[in-house]
Amino acid sequence: MSGGRRIKKPAPKAKARATAKAARRPKAKAAARPAEPAMDLAVGRRIRDLRREHKLSLETIADRTDLSIGFLSQIERGLSSPSLRVLATLADVLGVGIAALFGSRPSDDAASGGVVTRQLQRAELKLWRTGISKQLLSPAGTENRLNLFLVQLEPGGNTGDELYTHDGEEAGLVLEGEMTLTVDAETWSLKTGDSFRFASRRPHRFSNPAEDAKAVVLWVNCVTQAS
Repeated sequence: MSGGRRIKKPAPKAKARATAKAARRPKAKAAARPAEPAMDLAVGRRIRDLRREHKLSLETIADRTDLSIGFLSQIERGLSSPSLRVLATLADVLGVGIAALFGSRPSDDAASGGVVTRQLQRAELKLWRTGISKQLLSPAGTENRLNLFLVQLEPGGNTGDELYTHDGEEAGLVLEGEMTLTVDAETWSLKTGDSFRFASRRPHRFSNPAEDAKAVVLWVNCVTQAS
């Protein structure tokens, strides 16, 4: 315009700074489930250590479990989260109970003599992909044949559609919620206060059928084979 003041457009610096600041903000997804990869890594290392203690190769484990070498390698490196069925199968081949995969916490044995487990000393195994967590209520160790667990099933949590077997016997008491248990070709709906027992070599699976409530089960596993 002639003879008038030129109206300057506002510099886009403020907008650019806001855009850059927003781009630098961490996404919410990055903070989700921070503990699970660490849990997978710890379990994988424990399986690898036990395999090496027994001087077994990945090829041998693969032959005995019908699991691929690649999948086993991913589990050992913490890159894959194994199901309870897979862990039970691996524990069988390694000649231990599934409790041996929990490892032990420092000073547990020194403090209790392998007899008592304090609440804050409980080792825990979280199968976060399937909605199952197991707290080991008895002292950890590869030599233990009788183990006591507190099992929590999130709504819809389950061991999978496929039935599985492993060494030993097991029994339990539903403390909270409900659980569906299948052994062989028969299925039961268990409510709070109901209990069960069966030989672990019988094909079985279990789940929490509730959509909005967890199930809590006191679970006993007894391993019979020698390592």
